[in-house]
Amino acid sequence: MLEKIRVPRPGAGRPRRKPDSVTADKAYSNGPCRQYVRRRGIRHTIPEKTDSQAARLRKRSRGGRPPGFDEERYKKRDTVERAVNRLKNFRAVATRYDKRGYVFLGTVSAADVIVWLRS
Repeated sequence: MLEKIRVPRPGAGRPRRKPDSVTADKAYSNGPCRQYVRRRGIRHTIPEKTDSQAARLRKRSRGGRPPGFDEERYKKRDTVERAVNRLKNFRAVATRYDKRGYVFLGTVSAADVIVWLRS
């Protein structure tokens, strides 16, 4: 899931592979995803699905405690999601015709500047 993350360090040393926190939507609220993130020691903000919550409440004390959820952090995820959707209005960004990564980065940067200038 998060194996491809590489954050270069400012000085010498190998790149970081573990983010400080992860925010995801309800699609990732299943047990294996939560266990994976918890096992790696990463803070997470993932809302609980309504049916999972109902099943947990039906079990009463055997259902366990609800997973932690920070609404303020989740609101920030929505801001990022809307920004990405605004960039996807540009066909070249949405379909990714570019073969090379650096060319795609230039396309995204140009689209980002246009979105910024329009706002």
